Amino acid sequence: MTGTTNSSARSRRLVLHLVCIAVGALIVVPVWFGVIGGFKDNGQLSTNPLGLPDPWTPGNYTDILSSQVFYRNLFNSLLVAVSSTFIVVATAAMAAFVFARYAFRGRELLVTLFAIGLMFPFAVAILPLFVLLRSAGLLDNPLGVILPQAAFGLPITIIILRQFFRTIPGEVEEAATLDGCGPFGFFWRILLPMARPALATVSVLAIVASWNNFMLPLVVFTDQSWWTLPLGVQAFQGQYADDTARVLAYVVLSMVPALAFYAVAERQLIGGLAGSVKG
Repeated sequence: MTGTTNSSARSRRLVLHLVCIAVGALIVVPVWFGVIGGFKDNGQLSTNPLGLPDPWTPGNYTDILSSQVFYRNLFNSLLVAVSSTFIVVATAAMAAFVFARYAFRGRELLVTLFAIGLMFPFAVAILPLFVLLRSAGLLDNPLGVILPQAAFGLPITIIILRQFFRTIPGEVEEAATLDGCGPFGFFWRILLPMARPALATVSVLAIVASWNNFMLPLVVFTDQSWWTLPLGVQAFQGQYADDTARVLAYVVLSMVPALAFYAVAERQLIGGLAGSVKG
């Protein structure tokens, strides 16, 4: 009986390992193709797409890194991502604090409305959003991207932070009140420092979502000086449609900042998600 159990456990581990290897290959192979492809010319991409370059062609990367357009697009992406993240995290933290620590009539209804926002496709709102931004004079204005991104990021941010805030014991708030700390003081001085993992989690999610956003900047920005990296990739692909290797190099360099930020905040991201799920 024990031998059968051990054999079944080994089989399950083997299947799990095979699934992990398959999923890892689906992720690694395209990244490998992009990184290595950027060091090739188009002839090598046709004859040897997955192999090592022979010879190596670093000029695809160096030409892009010496281009002012790339750094302009990078600055625009950073501006939009950091600004929208700050707005959505600051706003959602205050709303989540109220939803988590105070009981009032209609609270659960409001939380449900935010949860419903998770099921609202962004593409459905793009036409009325464009009309609204045009009437407000926010086309070709970074606020035309920053504010809608923050609005669409509120539901998931509020839900994660609310769950985390609810895990903070009530005794902590009572002790702070006895020490003369008001509601805002408790929120600013005690709750937010304790919620750093959750704040890091929602910040990473917001930055990555903003970094990958293509449709909204495409609709808002007609002035190329405000284009973000996703739009820059599209323009670069149109300009060098036959130079696939250079396009791959541009795409890889566009991913590096977001990947670097995610790598730095990975531990906080996992801890924050675990805390929100546990709550």
